[in-house]
Amino acid sequence: MLGLIRRNVNYKSKEVIRGLYNALVRPHLEYCVQAWSPYLKKDIRLLEQVQKNAVRIIPGLKGDNYEDRLREIGLYSLKRRRLRGDLIEVYKMFQGISKVKLDDFFTLDGESRGRRHSKKIFKQGCRLNVRSFPLVSGL
Repeated sequence: MLGLIRRNVNYKSKEVIRGLYNALVRPHLEYCVQAWSPYLKKDIRLLEQVQKNAVRIIPGLKGDNYEDRLREIGLYSLKRRRLRGDLIEVYKMFQGISKVKLDDFFTLDGESRGRRHSKKIFKQGCRLNVRSFPLVSGL
């Protein structure tokens, strides 16, 4: 999609590229990212490289580094967007909006000792490393 934009769009302003990127490219990068959440550095680097290439298309930002280009355009890094999505999902679990139950992923610290609040959560460990690795096809 990014190559299609690069080849077929003549007027490459910040607004045009940001709009096309948000509409055509980013949905592919963020599809079900809360479910599969890339954890390998090479996967994270590959996803972030696509956004770096998209930002490089804009001619007025040639000398700036990646973070400055993102700030200039008004975008956030994909890592930050994944973190934001995770925080939104946990908020939905706390409020009962999500169909996923909070008890399936976290344990609550019900005791309020000292200055602690009652919303303290702890990530549950798992006995198997099924959650750690993507599903291998053909099994």
